[in-house]
Amino acid sequence: MSWTQRLIDWPYDTAGRLGRRALLAWRGRRAVHGWLALILLVALGLGGLDYATLPPPLPGYAQVRARWQPSEAWLYARDGTLIDSARVNFAARRLAWTPLDNVADAIRKTLLGAEDRRFYAHGGVDWLALAGALRDRIEGKRGRGASTLSMQVAGFLAPDLAAPGARGIRDKLRQMRAAWALERDWRKDQIFEAYLNLAGFRGEAQGIGAAALGLFGKTPDALSRDDAILLAALLPEPQASAGRVARRACALAHDRDCTRFESGAWSMLGPARSLALDPGLAPHLAARLLTRPGLKVTTTLDARFQRIAISALSRQLKGLGGARARDGAVIVVDNASGDVLAYVGGVGGASTAAAVDGADSYRQAGSTLKPFLYAQAIEKGYLTPASILDDSPVQLDTASGLYVPQNYDRDFKGPVSARTALAGSLNVPAVRTLLLVGVEPFRDRLWDSGYRGLTEDGQYYGFSLALGSAEVTLLEQVAAYRALEQGGRWSPLRLTPAAPSIAPRAVTTPAAAWIVADMLADPNARAATFGLDSALRLPFWAAVKTGTSKAMRDNWCIGFSDRFTVGVWVGNLEGDPMRAVSGTSGAAPVWRDVMLAINGNGRGSGGAPPRPAGVDMRTIRFAAGIEQPRREYFVHGTAQTRIAAAPETARRPRITNPVSGSVYALDPDIPIDRQRLAIGVSGAVTAHRIVIDRRDIGAADSHPLVLAGPGRHQLRLVDLGGRVVDQVVFTIR
Repeated sequence: MSWTQRLIDWPYDTAGRLGRRALLAWRGRRAVHGWLALILLVALGLGGLDYATLPPPLPGYAQVRARWQPSEAWLYARDGTLIDSARVNFAARRLAWTPLDNVADAIRKTLLGAEDRRFYAHGGVDWLALAGALRDRIEGKRGRGASTLSMQVAGFLAPDLAAPGARGIRDKLRQMRAAWALERDWRKDQIFEAYLNLAGFRGEAQGIGAAALGLFGKTPDALSRDDAILLAALLPEPQASAGRVARRACALAHDRDCTRFESGAWSMLGPARSLALDPGLAPHLAARLLTRPGLKVTTTLDARFQRIAISALSRQLKGLGGARARDGAVIVVDNASGDVLAYVGGVGGASTAAAVDGADSYRQAGSTLKPFLYAQAIEKGYLTPASILDDSPVQLDTASGLYVPQNYDRDFKGPVSARTALAGSLNVPAVRTLLLVGVEPFRDRLWDSGYRGLTEDGQYYGFSLALGSAEVTLLEQVAAYRALEQGGRWSPLRLTPAAPSIAPRAVTTPAAAWIVADMLADPNARAATFGLDSALRLPFWAAVKTGTSKAMRDNWCIGFSDRFTVGVWVGNLEGDPMRAVSGTSGAAPVWRDVMLAINGNGRGSGGAPPRPAGVDMRTIRFAAGIEQPRREYFVHGTAQTRIAAAPETARRPRITNPVSGSVYALDPDIPIDRQRLAIGVSGAVTAHRIVIDRRDIGAADSHPLVLAGPGRHQLRLVDLGGRVVDQVVFTIR
């Protein structure tokens, strides 16, 4: 080629070479960018995968233990003996955390063999098990589980890891990463222990403790090899049938004869057993004191006294039968400390309200309030134990009409001493005593004695307060009677040693309290009502009072020795009346049995309390032989040696017959003029007149006979000046 041609072609050759170089450079840069993009995509993918499979943070072993709360709480006697428990948390049924050392070796070996045989060899993920599960899926076989105990514990600690339907690849990767994290921070034994406590076995039972007790009635350290095999067979499918569990157990056991597993599975999955290790001695107190899961409360109860009270009450209620009385309660208190030694709110049996605490339920008090009324009257100097009270018909005007009290036996004893009236639980003398004391002051005295159910003023209760129309609890009753034994000083009872000791406050004087206790302990004084050999008479000194509420709904017996105060209530918690149960056949036999047992039939009793200062003793005689001569006690300055009823001239004129509110029926077979009504009066009635329906029928002291026709009639006693001094209303039919 000529140089001229070369000169002409040179620019083109140069441009070509430059272009090829540029193309090669561009292609190189493009390849680098591609690799960079690929790396970036891979990094983003891995980052996304890391984020997508990131497990939630897991708590440490110490945190899990600290946050563990059993569903139960426990009640202990004063000596540390477990006496009862109560379920407080109803989200799940679980007991206290069970350490691995307290689990039978058979359980540990069997569960590891069934759930994760290489647990102590892998780091949280069993790759061999994963490979086997993948092979089974490829071959179309039934898949085997590949979740390790570590993965399952991670799922227990972070429930979203094991949420229903979480079986995809992402879910498995999250579980695996959580298991690795758990293995880094926890020891193997801690993971295994957590698994045993967190796993659900059947129904609401969570943990090996609840499963062992609920399914076998045993503690975890007492489970046998067969028990362990049945539990391992139950774990994969907690709601499986007994037959299915038995077949799985047989496969796990590798035994030729598996018939025992079928019966064992049926027994295990039969009626739920109690999760309580305690004897269930105080369920009502447990319900009262056990308010938080895991709470352990030590009480003042004495387990022996508690059993004595339960036995006595159960025996009496069985003897009465459910048709007569279904419920009862017993409280035993140490007089010196105020510690409650027995608290029985009920014993079940024929009860239709077994969950109701009879010891802390408000019921009508009946005659059990009378000792505090007489103590107040004696303290004020209104009465002495020898004072004569008239047990005869009386009617009192009230805002709602005439109040006509009756005795329990609907009989009247005439003039009686205050001692006989209280010990014999006579109602009319009690009402007459209330007239002396006053309704409002008596109501205030009861409030000071710890009766917090009296929330109304005295006018609300009226004269019936003397007969126990107010509602009280057995706990209040025992505390008030203990105050009498303590010389009139009241302080609250204690259910736990941790309860503060509150200084007692004076409610009545020591002299009045001692005299009333002596009246309540006098078997001769109550003989006219209860007989000489009733359930109230013990071989040692004891003061006691019974009471029966309106319509026979409640029967009480409360009393004390020098060491203990015992209160018993018998009745029906639903409020229906008892049948054929008297004052000494309901609560009194229970009181007697408990008193004899806890006082060692008198060997543990120190006798009557010493007479305090301010109490004088005299030998007294009654005029007209009202009562037998006896030794009597008086508040200093009120003693007498001869007791006589007030003369007629000193008594208020009143009508004694008919009793106001009486209803009489004319007998058609008796001549009408033979059916006259005799008018009875008492007191200084000279110059008084009897007026019936505004018609004067004669002088009051002439004891006129009245022939009244059918209808309602008003009978009046009128003095010389025309003033009505007494009146009654009666009906003729």
